[in-house]
Amino acid sequence: TAGAYYARGDYGAALDTRISYLPLGYEFDTGQWGFQVLLPHLRVTGLGNVLVNVGGVTRAVASDELTTSSGLGDSLVSLLYHLEPVSASAPFVDFRLDIKIPTADERQALGTGEVDYSAQVDLTQAWGAGALFASLGYTLRGESALYPGLKDSAFLQLGGSWPVSDSVSVGAYYDFRQPASEFAPEIHELVPFASWQLSGSWTLSG
Repeated sequence: TAGAYYARGDYGAALDTRISYLPLGYEFDTGQWGFQVLLPHLRVTGLGNVLVNVGGVTRAVASDELTTSSGLGDSLVSLLYHLEPVSASAPFVDFRLDIKIPTADERQALGTGEVDYSAQVDLTQAWGAGALFASLGYTLRGESALYPGLKDSAFLQLGGSWPVSDSVSVGAYYDFRQPASEFAPEIHELVPFASWQLSGSWTLSG
């Protein structure tokens, strides 16, 4: 898998932070067990007080100037278990364990420099021609001397997708995350998306 993500915002600070995130991933699935690894390239322009997947933080080394840092981001290794459905109408249930490997340089404000662990359960239920889905999880964050105030936090996602043609589906999901830091608010996001099945081997989503 390959992707591209770009964001710009003030995140509660006086100046904007710009984030470019380019992940490459590999997935292997045996039927009931799955394994994933994600290696991203990251570029951040800002005050050094915004971390990917965390948000606004307080940095022990304060800065009032915009700087640009670029390099390898934190890697993610995931283990999945697909539960056998109990009936044809029952939801699909997946269990997932994520381990964030601190491959990003924390002194360049590209990561915390600590290992994080996340556990979640995913539910997918067929609904007519479409599907409803939900995720519930919890993240344990390593303590960082450079980024004090990091917190463990829960997250929740609810959404659905519907086909509009043989190759195109649309949907939306609501994402809630507890504060990941003492200096950041909780997150509420509503995200629309579309997916285009280009062929049997290629899918484009945005």
